Amino acid sequence: MSFQAYLDNIETKTGKTPNDFIELAKAKGFDKDTKAGEIVAWLKQDYELGHGHAMALVHVIKNGAKIGDKHVNSGGTHSDYSNELRLDGIKNR
Repeated sequence: MSFQAYLDNIETKTGKTPNDFIELAKAKGFDKDTKAGEIVAWLKQDYELGHGHAMALVHVIKNGAKIGDKHVNSGGTHSDYSNELRLDGIKNR
């Protein structure tokens, strides 16, 4: 599953876009220096996300939309079309 597909599945489950989660995290005082475990615990407790989905959001909360080029157009299971994730929601594509 691509990174973008993880984010899309989270949106389908919760009704919240990645940008929504970034704003919610900021409101809780989370930033790039917050430990991943703290953010994961919040996402699991409040949104019933699994560990993998929570870690995908941790990346976005801490690093924004950019991902590494490793899986961009790799043709593999985790291949993404771009190294820039869409954080504005499925309806905006």
